[in-house]
Amino acid sequence: MTRSTGTAGTPGTTRRPTPPDGLVIVDKPSGFTSHDVVAKMRGIAKTRRVGHAGTLDPMATGVLVLGIERATKLLGHLALTEKEYLGTIRLGQSTLTDDAEGEITSSADASRVPRAAVDAGIAKLSGAIMQVPSKVSAIKINGVRSYKRAREGEEFEIPARPVTVSSFTVYDVRDAVAENGTPVLDLVVSVVCSSGTYIRALARDLGADLGVGGHLTALRRTRVGPYKLDTAKTLDQLQQELTVMPVADAATAAFPRWDVDERRARLLLNGVRLDMPEEYAEAGPVAVFGPAGEPSSQTAGEPSSQSAGAAFLALVEAQKGKAKSLAVFA
Repeated sequence: MTRSTGTAGTPGTTRRPTPPDGLVIVDKPSGFTSHDVVAKMRGIAKTRRVGHAGTLDPMATGVLVLGIERATKLLGHLALTEKEYLGTIRLGQSTLTDDAEGEITSSADASRVPRAAVDAGIAKLSGAIMQVPSKVSAIKINGVRSYKRAREGEEFEIPARPVTVSSFTVYDVRDAVAENGTPVLDLVVSVVCSSGTYIRALARDLGADLGVGGHLTALRRTRVGPYKLDTAKTLDQLQQELTVMPVADAATAAFPRWDVDERRARLLLNGVRLDMPEEYAEAGPVAVFGPAGEPSSQTAGEPSSQSAGAAFLALVEAQKGKAKSLAVFA
């Protein structure tokens, strides 16, 4: 990690600090949209060039990966990585939004739902499944956000999408009574899943399968790809000291690494499609590093970022045995 510092000007001049260049792992607070966090970070980093690697619902907390300056070119590829969550599912009530922020639409006594039935329902929602996202979501239907259509009272259907739930585990089952007096069950769960999986849709579908309804009452994202909660900082902490992961370090953590010599580095940066080693044929995005001295990531007031004595050049992907450039960083 590096920390942002100002760049001093010459005597008698005022020089604007160079914006930091890398990833910021934020512990998002509840009540903030992902766009709210981006807006806050633009002020902290003093640059408009900030983006996020996938949204997190306003109710949810936890890991939100932001990119600043050149690191924004990594975000689209990071958004596709596996994610991990801790949450609480309430069985016995359904809501309009499939989470605690929506109006309750139905209630049923869930106190007699046996644990074996819960486990069987979870098994049906594990592995490669087809999932219908929540209607109050950012999914676009014919170019219009689903939540916008829902708020306007429009009747519409969202097609099911393939997602993968690698792990869906119940850690605790708690008897509770809802505010309207309905006996409910609260399940404390952990979920590891592919990008695009809606945890509140899992809660909805589990409750529907058990015949009592269900919704999500709490959610905390603990991991996005290799980036975990123990490295995340709150917005207040980042306001005090902006901690940035250099682009080269972020790429090393997230993607397979391919080191090339000076000649191939030069060819790659000149647009030549290099032959890729067979080991990367099915690897997806690959981070290419060249010899030290090549242009690399840089943070305000600090020397060029290197990873193990090499410079981060580009993200590439194998296409018919050749390296197709996805993003250039040198």
